Amino acid sequence: MKRMPARAVPFILFLLSFALIAVPGRAQFLASEIAEREGIEEFLATAGIIKVEPIGVGVTKPFRVYLKKDDIERQAAWKNPQGIKEGFLEGWQYEIAAYRLDKLIGLHMVPPAVERELNGKRGALIYWATAERSLLDVEEEGIKIPEDALPLVDRMKYVTRAWDSLVANEDRTQQNVLYTKDWRTILIDHSRAFRSSGAFVERLMFGKNGIKKKAGDGSPFLFRRLPRPFVQAVKNLTYESVKGAVGPYLEDKEVRAVLVRRDLLLKEIEEMVRRDGEGKVLY
Repeated sequence: MKRMPARAVPFILFLLSFALIAVPGRAQFLASEIAEREGIEEFLATAGIIKVEPIGVGVTKPFRVYLKKDDIERQAAWKNPQGIKEGFLEGWQYEIAAYRLDKLIGLHMVPPAVERELNGKRGALIYWATAERSLLDVEEEGIKIPEDALPLVDRMKYVTRAWDSLVANEDRTQQNVLYTKDWRTILIDHSRAFRSSGAFVERLMFGKNGIKKKAGDGSPFLFRRLPRPFVQAVKNLTYESVKGAVGPYLEDKEVRAVLVRRDLLLKEIEEMVRRDGEGKVLY
């Protein structure tokens, strides 16, 4: 996949000057942003389209869409990948399912996405704003994470792994982990998520027996520490609650696969707690 500049990446960042009011280490959108989410969804679904232009990078060939409603102008990214592309199953509907599941469990890390037609084709329209940097930028440019931001960044690394394990996202790259100016983590690009067969319902994407391994020594990417509210929300997932949230954007087998991975994830967390103690694993 070609690198997408961090300053041209679709994700939700309402540029408002509010203090961070959220569950520490869990919600990464500001309380004010979360409160505006329903309005953003409505805007994406109904605003007039002023202009459309190719973004020019990315396997899924996304478009940048300029929107206007009344006196408000905003931008979004539109994607409609479907089927096998470069050896991977792609689906625009998974962008919307990821956002809706994020809302259900109160993760607040995935940007608003709605279904919208463009040139007679169905696709996902995702709110667009400006990222300060991606994880790829941090690694390649040697950007130093401030000392006071390190604990939050580190904790959200583990939450990201747990989230990707729950939704079987096989395309989490350094490019689609984004950081705001104050180092909150935003997660984009879920068109390769929600796998429902083979290894994706037998193993988690990350964890002690994860599908993904570290290059070189082949060691696992562990979770280590996770927020109690996140773990409890995962425990509370049922077929009815997931299906009710994602609606037509996941097939029944894909919903059931989420629940299989829920059980695998919870089992691994329970083992961590037994081994290391609840205080060292949950916060």
